[in-house]
Amino acid sequence: MDKLLNDLVAVVGPENVLLGDDVSQRSVDWFTGAPCRAKAIVRPRNTEQLSQVMALCYQADQLVVTHGGMTGIVHGGEASPEELVVSLELMNQIEEVDLVGSTIQVQAGVTLQRVQEAAAEVDMQFPLDLGARGSCTIGGNIATNAGGIRVIRYGMMRQQVLGLEAVLSDGTVVSSLNKMLKNNAGYDLKQLFIGSEGTLGIVTRAVLRLQPHMPSEQTALVAVPSFDALTQLLRRVSQQLANSLSAFEALWNSHYKLVTTESGKHAPPMADDSPFYAIIETLGLDDTQDAEHFTEILQQAMEDGLVSDAVLANSGAQRQSIWAIREDIEVLVKELKPMFSYDISLPIPHMDAYVDTLEQSLKAQFPQTGKMIVFGHLGDGNLHIMITVRDDSPQSRRQVEQLVYFPLQEYGGSISAEHGIGLEKRDYLSISRSSEEIALMKRMKIALDPKLLLNRGKVVAVE
Repeated sequence: MDKLLNDLVAVVGPENVLLGDDVSQRSVDWFTGAPCRAKAIVRPRNTEQLSQVMALCYQADQLVVTHGGMTGIVHGGEASPEELVVSLELMNQIEEVDLVGSTIQVQAGVTLQRVQEAAAEVDMQFPLDLGARGSCTIGGNIATNAGGIRVIRYGMMRQQVLGLEAVLSDGTVVSSLNKMLKNNAGYDLKQLFIGSEGTLGIVTRAVLRLQPHMPSEQTALVAVPSFDALTQLLRRVSQQLANSLSAFEALWNSHYKLVTTESGKHAPPMADDSPFYAIIETLGLDDTQDAEHFTEILQQAMEDGLVSDAVLANSGAQRQSIWAIREDIEVLVKELKPMFSYDISLPIPHMDAYVDTLEQSLKAQFPQTGKMIVFGHLGDGNLHIMITVRDDSPQSRRQVEQLVYFPLQEYGGSISAEHGIGLEKRDYLSISRSSEEIALMKRMKIALDPKLLLNRGKVVAVE
């Protein structure tokens, strides 16, 4: 390793090979703050340096773990003392904005928020949006195929990527910075790397789609009397706001009450006794007309019994306060600590039964300590579930994981909607993928990373 570190210093400079406390003071887990245990952290400044770094690691059979913004929660960035971390934090430049082609080309270490701001500066928008926007990076968003709150309108990260560049485990640079919507010239190789969690290659640059800026934004928080009413409301607004609906976030009572009245962190805009709440957002072009149409639809929903109460945002500050109830994950972490977090998806008609079954199972196994919080992107079938049993031992974690994951097979659900697999969910992959699919994943891993150097053991275990 010493010879390899000296060779790496020659490539990236001594200031960009971190050792000792400079490594251990960094965290690899957002929830627990667990320290990085890697032998060293290497910080290349560009694709050429990363290519040289990986070529040296390949020659030395050195295991490598990639780090981006470190906002993931499935232990995808965990590194052992025998592993080397490659951090893309210095590859953080916005390289080009093309207004005619509606694209932006960026390096992988750029944060999502910076891309959003760069788009706004030219009266455009980059529509991917999630609570960790200020910390998560574009490379990480691509590696995990991030989703967020506007998937219902704009799709996952996969739909935002036109082209990308990646470095393979042997240092080979695969550069396909395509800027066209249509390109059917052979295999669409970028799809290999989107959602692969750094196990097939390290994404270094990307060409992203921009969308027109929507100056009119309507936001409402509504109380809903039942799950049936919630799904009817989703269907109605999806039809009547088809050209403008951008988000439909559901909050079970457990989430709303904890973040507002129980924690005292956020003033409740309405009573906390409704079984369900929803945040509905639209993006449009005419504020006056959009507001009138939005209000009419909500009024009709109230008259029809789909909504029991509603608060409409009349300013940016009010809009932020509504979204803060949904996005203040730190409150949940603090109140539920120690806690297990899950990100699953399943067909919407099965959600209510699944949540009820899970809650009953949790109470049966942990009658005194079990508590569950549920919220998520209802419009795209994605639920986030946070559970505490006031004990984070491996045995308790395993018990809770089985309660969460095993019923998904019956409902045709997925153990991961948008956070990836990492190490945490790898043993449960067969719940959502067939043996043939998993075998093909392993063949792809061996084909692109024959020495199994990149994020070894993550997503799929290849011997």
